[in-house]
Amino acid sequence: MKLAFVTPWYGPDIPGGAEAETRKTASQLHQAGYDVEILTTCIRDFHADWATNYHKPGFSVEDELVVRRFRVEKRDQQTFDQINFKLMQGHFISLAEEEIFNNEMIHCPDLYAFISEHQEAYIFFFIPYMFTTTYVGAQICPERSIMIPCLHDEAYARLNIHKQVFPSIRALLLHVQAEKELADTLYPDSGKQIRAVIGEGVNTDWQGNGNRFREKYRLDNTPFVLYAGRRDAGKNTPQLIHYWQHYLQAAPHTEKLVLIGPGEISIPADAQDNILDLGFISMQDKYDAYAAATLLCQPSLNESFSLVIMESWLAGTPVLVHADCAVTRSHVRESNGGLYFGNYAEFSATLDYFFANPKKALQMGQQGRAYVLANFQWPTIVAKYDHIIKTIMADL
Repeated sequence: MKLAFVTPWYGPDIPGGAEAETRKTASQLHQAGYDVEILTTCIRDFHADWATNYHKPGFSVEDELVVRRFRVEKRDQQTFDQINFKLMQGHFISLAEEEIFNNEMIHCPDLYAFISEHQEAYIFFFIPYMFTTTYVGAQICPERSIMIPCLHDEAYARLNIHKQVFPSIRALLLHVQAEKELADTLYPDSGKQIRAVIGEGVNTDWQGNGNRFREKYRLDNTPFVLYAGRRDAGKNTPQLIHYWQHYLQAAPHTEKLVLIGPGEISIPADAQDNILDLGFISMQDKYDAYAAATLLCQPSLNESFSLVIMESWLAGTPVLVHADCAVTRSHVRESNGGLYFGNYAEFSATLDYFFANPKKALQMGQQGRAYVLANFQWPTIVAKYDHIIKTIMADL
């Protein structure tokens, strides 16, 4: 029995939580002895035109994994974008608009034909939930379909089109209990489905050198808050910048905010001396940044796991998260590895606490590290996958 990960785009250089999880999980299961393939489109990545075939269709082997890419066809992007804009603003859309939204997302009939024609040879993993590759693909052979939804409490998750898919498939794999509780609320289980909180695997075979990072970027002994990830509204980065600017205006500060990751962000003129925007840096520099930071701030409201939190904890660095993100708040509560804020006053107070109490901050960072090592090392995650795969295979 083969395993197939079905995802809208695939490649070693594509950033993003679901994309990275797909690559790493497929690779780890391959190393564990499973015959694993990737079924994807010819689209380059999330930011590309979803009707453009950037890759050649067909079969290839990439990092020891079989990758099958399928052509995409034309779509009505303008109509899709109009409806998507409503969803991004949190507005209600009709059932008819839901259908249009779904029908004009990604057209890849060859992928669905392949799944239909070869379904008896595979168990299919669909990731993430919100794309047509999952919506259509998972309904072809639901008894052989497992979804890794990467679910957030957002407008997309509340669309009626998903309510028929989530409960119908064989298994739903969640990262944390808060994500399962959201799935249970939005898509009640009939009782026949496997719903398992299995987490996500985290690479632990690296070390960060904080002194090297400080020397390279001339930070000396200056305490700093680190932000790592995409710099955009979806990650709530503008609010972090705004809060940091307010923090600097409220009282004199020598501490800095260090930003790493892709994307453009506007830095206010009066905060430029206390914000170091490094953009995209090497992986080792990122690890060194975790080790050097006083704390990592993850302000995103829409996370289903948050790898950057785990990496920060592995470096022994505590985290500050947004109280309105159930997943990251749950991580912090379970690990005692940081604090959370829901408004500017709490943001300011928690920063003051971290800066004034370095021993307490170090203790929280070590508690976070223990949490990661106990729950998210790859042997633990692969064992959970193995159990679920064998359970489903026994029923086929």
